[in-house]
Amino acid sequence: MVVLVTGAAGFIGSNLAESLLAAGTGVRGIDALTANYPSNQKRRNMSAFADSELFDFHASDLASDDLAPLLNGVDAVVHLAGQPGVRTSWGDDFDAYVRNNVHATRRLLDVMTGLPTPPALVYCSTSAVYGNAVTFPVTESALPHPISPYGVSKLAAEQLCHAYAARFGFPLTTLRLFSVFGPRQRPDMALERLIRCALTGRPFPLVGDLGHVRDATFVGDVVDAIVLALLRTNEEPAVFNVAGGTLVTLDAMISEVESLVGASIPIERVGEPLGDAVRTEADTSLARAVLRWRPATTLHDGVARQIAWTQSLIRAGLS
Repeated sequence: MVVLVTGAAGFIGSNLAESLLAAGTGVRGIDALTANYPSNQKRRNMSAFADSELFDFHASDLASDDLAPLLNGVDAVVHLAGQPGVRTSWGDDFDAYVRNNVHATRRLLDVMTGLPTPPALVYCSTSAVYGNAVTFPVTESALPHPISPYGVSKLAAEQLCHAYAARFGFPLTTLRLFSVFGPRQRPDMALERLIRCALTGRPFPLVGDLGHVRDATFVGDVVDAIVLALLRTNEEPAVFNVAGGTLVTLDAMISEVESLVGASIPIERVGEPLGDAVRTEADTSLARAVLRWRPATTLHDGVARQIAWTQSLIRAGLS
């Protein structure tokens, strides 16, 4: 079996690729190595498996490059590539979100559905499509109401996948991921910034409210959900929430990091958030029942593993 993983050099994509390869599954990785953070960090994410005979990497752009050769011989696609970030999606910067989340997804779908037998698709979406939900925990049947351009772009890509699946009949699974953390997390994400501030003594730039609540999900549990989604053979499209079930405020997360590192984190208030939901909390009963998935990593253990990963980079002079 060969799985095409888009965004293979990224946070979730590299963890997924490593897991699939360890299980003996062939992985064709695509990543444009865009400049949202340094490309050398993205390549470092793949260093543990880059030399595997089962891994075939292409530094390709879904929005502009010829994708037909990359889809040849692929059994399934996991689409993780995209332009991330809620707060950076406003104004003219939204052009990149349209290009990398909507246009790129449409081009991928066009090539997939041009094959004699289109491969199964697992599309990784986000809790940002829900915006500020009305009731909690939020179920997959809740009306999406994104409150950021990023969320709008991810919802648009979701709908494109469903439109193509309805027209061409390939198996489609959409996973809405909630606040993913763990080793290889992007350097701009809150937990990674907190950890680096605790380890270096630099102040943490606080944007918004310490009381905002997140349903934190360890990256290894997300990988498990994606692997189980790849096993679905039902062509009826389905959407699943993927969340760790541990609700944590930013204030509590700061305390967790301080306790594990053994150092206090200076806080520097720098502004108000743009498009951040006040609370995220998922109902994951559907994923548990259909995919037979359940999270296995506690917040404490997951944060400790991320801290150890970040410490190893700093000690090696790679950060």
